[in-house]
Formats: sequence, structure tokens, C-alpha cells
Amino acid sequence: MLRVENLSKNWKEFRLKEVSFKVGSGEYFIILGPSGAGKTLLLETIAGIFKPDLGRIFLEGRDITNEPPERRGIAYIPQNYGLFMHMTAYENIAFGLKLRKFQREKIREEVEKIAGILEISDLLGRNVKKLSGGEQQRVAIARALAVKPKILLLDEPFSNLDPNLKGRLMREMKNWRKELEFTAIHVTHSFEESIVLGDRVGILINGEMKQVGEIREVFSKPENEDVAKFLGHENILEGVADGRSLNINGIRIELPQKACGKIRIVIPPESILISKNPLVTSARNNFRAIIHGIEELGAIIKLKLSIGENLLSAYLTKASFVDMNLSEGEEVFISFKATSIHIFE
Repeated sequence: MLRVENLSKNWKEFRLKEVSFKVGSGEYFIILGPSGAGKTLLLETIAGIFKPDLGRIFLEGRDITNEPPERRGIAYIPQNYGLFMHMTAYENIAFGLKLRKFQREKIREEVEKIAGILEISDLLGRNVKKLSGGEQQRVAIARALAVKPKILLLDEPFSNLDPNLKGRLMREMKNWRKELEFTAIHVTHSFEESIVLGDRVGILINGEMKQVGEIREVFSKPENEDVAKFLGHENILEGVADGRSLNINGIRIELPQKACGKIRIVIPPESILISKNPLVTSARNNFRAIIHGIEELGAIIKLKLSIGENLLSAYLTKASFVDMNLSEGEEVFISFKATSIHIFE
């Protein structure tokens, strides 16, 4: 469907650096990254608002790199929705159809159809500046989808909404996608939006696409330290590997596969088992640790642990924490399987 190849773009003091990824037909692709990563610039370049300095963009096999926006078959919804505030909701949704010289009755038919699916039929006669943020967003999506674009680009579509409305609209977006069968690229910094809506995700950091893949795969197996840190992985350790063993400051950790030389690993906090007594387990990685920090995270307790000079975080349910009656300075026994470890260079 969409193929972006080695896309580079200088804009003021920022640069997109050889960005490449593909989006399949019917896919909901997330571009996830922190503020200032270049997400909006990438989306606007795909939309044709900017021309890349290097690289190519292909849509359904056609090179659209130098095509004007109106000839690309792409609908772009900016973060502020880009609605015409002097028009009614109906006039906004009909705008693209009028430009394409649809007959009046066909325009009405298409507007009423898409408005019904997005549940805004009762808003069609109202001026959009009098609508709420959630209502304006629905109108913007309806306007974009009314022209049946080959791909829909959404720039932080839920950023201006309160949490309750955001949750509801995310659930509805999933239903609209099933009913209308559209392809989308959705830009966000929200992990929640990525997990709820995305089929695949591309992690964009400082203008570089650091990793692309299935949501679960990327979140659980970051390919590099930049992605691991952005996704919140705390247990990033560096040591020297010799086969299936890793030496980190005098502590030897069994690895899931052979490695050699200096490497980094990630140990998911949820994979670490904790006990006040030595654990009887098939896991090869068993250590004594000292609790030097306790942090309450709702129903989860995060323990800061030290194994010699090495620091780790581990999670416990609040019920388990209370049952074990743990406290700072106490010695505990921890265990984690080699298969839970992810290795990157």
C-alpha cells in the first residue's frame, strides 16, 4: 500500500534521517515517539505539504514523491483538525466531494452515510465552532473519509480530549475502522493509543525510525537502547558475554542464546520473582538482593533492588507485598529465566 524509502528532510534545525517503513492495505500503523521526534514533519511530508530532500514515497506502487497533495489520494487530519470554522458540519464534510464535482444528491447521500456511521447526523446543521472538541474530531474524520482516501493520516488525534472522551473515541475508532475498512497512519506519543489501536508500530526518535514491527514484539523486545529507554524499560544492563554467560560487575547471568563481547540486555521487571526464602525454580538466574527502594504504583509495588553493584527494578502486586511484609534494607531472593532476557548490541 504505502512504502517510504530512505526519506530525509531538513526543516529549520531538525532533520528526518533516512526513514523507511511500509504500511499494508487495511493496516492501522502507529508512528510512536517523544515530542520533537519529527512525527508531524514525517506525516506532512507523506501528505505532500513538504517535499523530501532525499528518498521516495510510493502509494499502491505509484511514486508520489513529487505529486501535489490533492493528487495523492491521501487524507490528512492535523492536530487542530483543520476544519473551516465559518461552515457547518455538513459543509465541512461535503467540501472534498464538492471539489471533486460530485452531484448534489450524491454529496448528500455520502455525507449522511458517513455521518450516520460516526454518529454525528444531528450535528450536520450546526456551525463547527460551536461543537465540542470530540464533536469537531468526528467531523474532521468524517470529512477525511467521505472522499474515500487510499490512506488516512492522523496527527495526535486524541491529544486535545479529556481522558474519558479519549477512551470512548478510541473504542469507536476501532469500530469505524472495521465498518469502513480504511488504512491509517496514526502519529502519537501515547503508549495506550498504540496498544489499543495499532497493528504495527514504528518508533521514531530524533528523526530516525529506530524500530518497526508488531506492537507486542517491539514493546517486549526493543532492538536498541534508545527504544528500550523510550518504552520505559529500566533494567538495561551492560556486560561482557562469553557464550551463554554474561559477566556484569562480577555477577554472572545466564543468557537465552550465545553471545560474545560487550552487549546490553533488558530484563523485564515483571519477569523477576521475589521471595523471602531461597526459590525452588528451574530458572538459572538466582541471586540474593537488597531492597533499597519501594514505590507504590496503584495496584503495583515497584521494588528497587541491588545485586552487588547492579541495580534492578521488580514489580509485585500490592497483595503480595503486604503478605510478604517487605521493607527497605531487607534481603530477598530473586529469580528470572534466561528466556525472559532480551539482548541488543
